[in-house]
Formats: sequence, C-alpha cells, structure tokens
Amino acid sequence: MKTQQNRVLEGIPASPGIAIGPAYLYGRPEFVIYRRKIREEDIPKELARFEEALIKTRKEIMELQKSLAKKGASSAKIFEAHLLLLEDRMLIEEVINELKKKKLCVEYIFSQVLKKYINAFSQMEDDYIRERTADISDVGKRILKHLLEQDKGHVLELPEPSILVAHDLSPSDTATMSKENLLAFITDIGGKTSHTAIIAKSLEIPAVVGLGIATRVIKPGDLLIVDGDEGKVIINPDSKTLQRYQKEKDKTLVSVRQLESMLGDLPAETLDGRRVTVSANMEFPSEVESVISHHAEGVGLFRTEFLYMGRQDLPSEEEQFEVYRHIAERLKPNPVIIRTLDIGGDKFLSQIDMPQEMHSFLGWRAIRFCLARPDIFKVQLRAILRASAYGNVKLMFPMISCIEELHSAKKILAEVKRELSRKKIDYDKDIEIGAMIEVPSAAVTSDLLAKEVDFFSIGTNDLVQYTLAVDRANEKVAYLYRPTHLAILRLIKLTIDNAHANGIWVGMCGEMAGELPLVVLLLGLGLDEFSAPPISVPKIKYVIRNVTYEEAKKVAEEALSKGSADEVEEYLTSTLDGLLNRCLKDTVCELRDVSPWLKKRK
Repeated sequence: MKTQQNRVLEGIPASPGIAIGPAYLYGRPEFVIYRRKIREEDIPKELARFEEALIKTRKEIMELQKSLAKKGASSAKIFEAHLLLLEDRMLIEEVINELKKKKLCVEYIFSQVLKKYINAFSQMEDDYIRERTADISDVGKRILKHLLEQDKGHVLELPEPSILVAHDLSPSDTATMSKENLLAFITDIGGKTSHTAIIAKSLEIPAVVGLGIATRVIKPGDLLIVDGDEGKVIINPDSKTLQRYQKEKDKTLVSVRQLESMLGDLPAETLDGRRVTVSANMEFPSEVESVISHHAEGVGLFRTEFLYMGRQDLPSEEEQFEVYRHIAERLKPNPVIIRTLDIGGDKFLSQIDMPQEMHSFLGWRAIRFCLARPDIFKVQLRAILRASAYGNVKLMFPMISCIEELHSAKKILAEVKRELSRKKIDYDKDIEIGAMIEVPSAAVTSDLLAKEVDFFSIGTNDLVQYTLAVDRANEKVAYLYRPTHLAILRLIKLTIDNAHANGIWVGMCGEMAGELPLVVLLLGLGLDEFSAPPISVPKIKYVIRNVTYEEAKKVAEEALSKGSADEVEEYLTSTLDGLLNRCLKDTVCELRDVSPWLKKRK
C-alpha cells in the first residue's frame, strides 16, 4: 500500500532544527546476507570459517551459561539445549553438502538451512518441540554473527544522507554508529531527555522521539521532513510543503550564523552587569571543535561513559588521559568539567557483568557503581588528574545522594592523588571538585554537601525524573515530565541559595539549561553557569545579554508564586514571548524555539 502523501506524525521534540531526506529504517535483530558465489578451491576456506564460527559460538554460550550459574539462575540450563544444537550432525552435514553442491558463501548456505529448520520446527504439533524454534533461532543468530564478523560490535553505516527511523536506539547503538550521512533521528519511543535526544543535540542534528508508529507507517526511501522544533515528521511531503520547510531550514541556519557572528567571544553579561558563564555539554571528543566554533566558555559537562561503550574492552588509563588532555589543551584557559563514569540506568557496559535490574535508574549506577568497583574508578581518576596538568580541568561526581557517598568518593580520589605524588607525576593539586545535584535528597541536604565541594552542577534530567517519579525515557508519561513543576523550581532555588551561602558556585548541565524561556527564569534564580549543547550556546548568550538581572529576578519571583506547572508555563509564555522577541528584534528571523514553547510542553 502506498504511503499517504503529506501524512503528519506528532511526537516529542528532542533536538531542534529541520532535516529533509530519505528514510532509513533500522532494525537491529536482522543480518544483511549476500548470495555470494565461491570457487571450488574456496570450499575448504569456507568450511574452516564455519568451523571457527561454531567454536566461537560454543565458547560464547558456555561463558554465558557459567555467568548465569554463578548467579544461581535456573535459566542457565536452557543453554544446554543450545550447546547440543551446535553438535547436531544432521544440520552440520546439510550445510557442508549444500556448500559443496551450490558453491555459495557459507553464511548464505547456513542462513538457508537455518530457515528450513525453523520452518519445520514451527509447524510441529508437539508443543515442546515447537517451542524449540526460539532456541534454534537464537543459536543460529549467534553463528551468523561470527560468520559475518559482527562479534566486535555492530557499526551502523548509512549508505547515503538519510534520516534514521528506529523503534529505539540504545546508547551502544549511538556510540558505535557512523555519524557520516546521518541527517536526523526519529524513534517510536523515548522522551525529551532520553539518550537519543541527548546524542542528537550533541551531533547538532534534529530529532523527534515518541512517535509511536513511525517504523510501522514509514517505508525505506520515503521522503521525510523532520521538524525537531515542533516535534513533527511529515511523510512524502508535496512540493509546496517541501519548499516551505526548505526556506525555514535555510532561514534558521542564517539566524544561528548571524548570532555567532554578532556575539563572537563577548561575555554572557546582562544589561545591568550580572556576569554568568555559558558552557557546552560534550558526549564525544570530536565535539571539541563545535564547542570552540560556537564560542562556548568551556565544557560544563563531559559525559565520559561514551568512551567505554561500543567496545569489548575497558579504556586504558593512557587512552583516557590522551582524550582528556587533548580537550583540556584545546580549550585552555577555559574550564573542562569531566564527570566520572555515569554507567547504569539506560547505559550498560558489555565488558562488565552488570546485573539486569527491575528499576535500573534506581539501582547500581553512577557513583554507586564506581565506589563498588574502585579498580575501574581509580583508572579514570588517575587519567583525569594527569590531564589536569595540561589545562583548566575540574572533576565532578554524578548521582550523589548522601554525604557518605561524597566522603567515600573523595577518599578514593585522595588515595589516587597520593599515588601520583609518590610517583612524581604532575597534576593540579588544587583541582576543583564538584557534585551533581540530580537526586532530591542531594538538593534537600545541599547545605551539607556544599561544605565538601567547590561547586554544584544541577542535572535536571534526573532531578525531574526522581522528584516527579517519571521515567524520562518513557513517551507514555512524557506529559508528566515538567521542569516547571513547583517542586523542581523550589529544589533548584534551595540548591542555589545553599551553595551561595557556603561560597560556592552553581551550574546546570541538564536539558532545562538550554530552554530559552527557562534561561531567564534560571538567571533570576541566581544560576551562575549554563551548560547546554554547543549549538544552543549563541542563543542562550544572546538572551542573557539582552535582559537585565532585575527583570530576570522578577520573572523568577513571580513564577515561584504560581500554584501549578500549567500556571508557570502560561506565565512564562505570555511574559517571555514579548521579552525574548524584544531581545531578538535585530536578528534575521525569530528563533523557532521561543514562540511554540508552551505548545511543546503540553
């Protein structure tokens, strides 16, 4: 059935901008297997490849079985059947005979034999035998993975400039994905602060998530328009719609370039002299050039976990040191705040036997994981400290929920410092240490935590999630994810007030820091540093330079007096629409993420 022209899908705007291009549907479970002919003399080589794949699969299953048995999991016994399948002479002999007869590559021959077995078992009347279909399929995929040499991690490469359409994208998917030819992301599931949204912003490409049915109604090659500001995807647009969006896309690019040209390296200072810092968030080392080109005043958050993902081994101290040193040197004298490993939640490491938890965001993650694995933690701390000798490096611990965790993390850090000193290895003896405030307990006890660190960085993505009991990656409850909830605003104000009372500064590295209407509100609450995706830096800086601190304080005071998130958002929209449009009157066009803000939140 032909896709309807101009069909509009509504989702959640995750990364701003407009992209136009063909759809590329991504489904991880399937393999691309080509029907490749071989010569008679290649048959022994193909058989050797098949034998090697069987050996690797056996080893893989045995290791998995052993790991599950250690945990006392009864499911370990299931893999006994998988091992028996690897020794099934009927299947193996059929592959060998078909290979010799048809002279086609072994992966193709095996895939055809596998399909035959799966079809035969699925049609059996005996329930037990029919249920073995899943076992055959699982073992078969493992063998194919090794035959296709995908055991080192699957790397997705787009053959031409395309818009990636997926049900979901895991952090491993995005970490190992080739960024070449990637125009935009759209996904069926996910929320505004899901990892897919964060990655899209870091890559400066539009994204819409939570579309629900995108992978069901979009066909490979369909022409798509992705509007990351409005949260819309248009399938096979007509010429009039295409022309309108192309003009809007060009207009937005001109506006951003004009802002960058106008501002250059001018400071983020209000009309009445309040000076704040506008920094950038980073996911990948390659983004350092984007940080520089957008005139950010350093890095407010470097998410180091992406150094660990999409690989079979852990990054060495030397490898991490070289990455941190390079960034510090490129941005010197501006600061680079490096967050220690924040793994867990929706980000897992294949190299480590991490448990599958029912509530992973509440489980063994971030600082909890690092304190339990000092062997991994110390390697990273040594690399960060060594890099601090080459630039303005600061270090911060994620997901601090109590002062005891902070004490433990600082104790391990002190041990690493003493070790480096004994070896006469240079590092910044006065390196600033910070704590992320992303758990309600940390915000409530921020007066105590402030005495232990040099700065706070508020991670609103998790603070909103934990405070409001809303899974930030779940599109079904996205409507409840409200940064303007009075509980969130009060926790932010409490944190800032407690920090300032103890003589330390406060930054914000969550997505809330990049929402233009909220920038004025946060400025009025007393925030000292805004850290957002590099592309958002010029917009944030321009708004700050065109309002007064007194205006911002009045906005914050009024917002805190409201009775609900709806009232706060309606107030901000009515008040700030005029204020921001006044700020932007000298630009080529209005910034599209100002006027539709209330609509996006609803």
